[in-house]
Amino acid sequence: MIKAAELVRSARRRAGLTQRELARRAKVPQPTIAAIESGRQDPRYATLARLLRGCGVELDYWPIAGQGVDRSLIQEQLRLTPLQRLRQVPAETAFLRKIDAARTG
Repeated sequence: MIKAAELVRSARRRAGLTQRELARRAKVPQPTIAAIESGRQDPRYATLARLLRGCGVELDYWPIAGQGVDRSLIQEQLRLTPLQRLRQVPAETAFLRKIDAARTG
């Protein structure tokens, strides 16, 4: 599993931002970003989401295999028509590319 330090550092570098620029965008102190990127501090979910959003990436999560499935997402998709689901494909593809880019740095 990717660690918060790697995720933030990778997303920030891909966005071409300094820690100071990211701090301004995400409204998180630069020393906090440095501590997170060095692994000295583990951010809360909300802080991690703000930092990634500042890099142009949205944070999302999936359940770990064997720990259950969020059936509400499945039910939500089943309520859509096939055409509505197809219309979601471009946005979902773009989202997955951003996640992959942040992950692979």
